[in-house]
Amino acid sequence: MQLKIKRLKPDAILPTYAHPGDVGMDLYSLEDYILKPGERKVFDLGFATEFEPGFAAIVKDKGSLPKNGGVHTMGGVYDAGYRGEYNVQLINLGAEPYEIKKGNKLAQLIIYPVAIADLVEAEELSDSSRGDGRFGSTGK
Repeated sequence: MQLKIKRLKPDAILPTYAHPGDVGMDLYSLEDYILKPGERKVFDLGFATEFEPGFAAIVKDKGSLPKNGGVHTMGGVYDAGYRGEYNVQLINLGAEPYEIKKGNKLAQLIIYPVAIADLVEAEELSDSSRGDGRFGSTGK
């Protein structure tokens, strides 16, 4: 599949794959910032994309941010029809401030094939082995 990328800001660092065969493209900060414990912040990335329907671009954690600083992404799903600027929202769940420098990796972007469902309202749903069991329904 082809992913077209349009630079929206001159200093944008476009996504990159670190190694051949990687599935996650690194996303980079355009600013220096110190993320305080408990703080959330949206980091604009300075680019937009275009890709074909049947795929979604999904923002996921970089392994080093949660491991080293307790910093997580707050998710993010980009649909094939979206043409606006991409961003990453981070939250610091750690006990210490986390320093982000311009050019640091913030998250990763993964392109997934997706199914687009036909929604059908139903009066009843079939039985299943799980039924309506929620969290902890299978034991500890």
